[in-house]
Amino acid sequence: MTSAGQIWDHRFSEKGWPTDPDPYLVELAEGQPVGRGLDLGAGPGRNSLWLAQKGWDMTLLDASRVGLDQARDAAGALGLTITTVCADLFDWRPEEASFNLVIVANIHPDQDALVAVLAGAALALRPGGHLYVVGHHVTSLGRQGPPDPDRLLTPERLRDALPTELRIEVLAIRDRRGGHGQGANAATADTVVVAWAIKPEAPGG
Repeated sequence: MTSAGQIWDHRFSEKGWPTDPDPYLVELAEGQPVGRGLDLGAGPGRNSLWLAQKGWDMTLLDASRVGLDQARDAAGALGLTITTVCADLFDWRPEEASFNLVIVANIHPDQDALVAVLAGAALALRPGGHLYVVGHHVTSLGRQGPPDPDRLLTPERLRDALPTELRIEVLAIRDRRGGHGQGANAATADTVVVAWAIKPEAPGG
């Protein structure tokens, strides 16, 4: 059986991947104090590389060695240092309360797996840290994301999957043009769901 890492090794090898960071991550993270960041399902690291250039200490996790090698090569060319972890996102357990920012970008599992991924992401956050989640809206079906509408996002699905201990600061549907994969050059907008949530400080902390 072909593993997720092998599938993504092939995808990252066969063509170039976007290098610009997610525009809504840029919008929300600008002005935040730098710290430790964790990028889950990072691939070639477009978001992590931008953050590392801003001074963040970034850890990238992905099942694809090819994607992580591409991220390391890009970081080296920019004179940046990053940490990479090759592991299956759905099996790996993060360091508890160790990161100021956790990114979950364009990961589209079923609902139970999404709940588990976001619970692990929240566990990894320090008090006061932020979780950034972005994924394709269900109206992107056939243009972006998986071909299964039950794995595409709606605000309601994402809200239901977010850990209750996080305080949601932004939950919105946004439009943007282009993207990766099938439909990257489509004239229609790529609709995404964005969440930005914070882990509250402990009482008296």
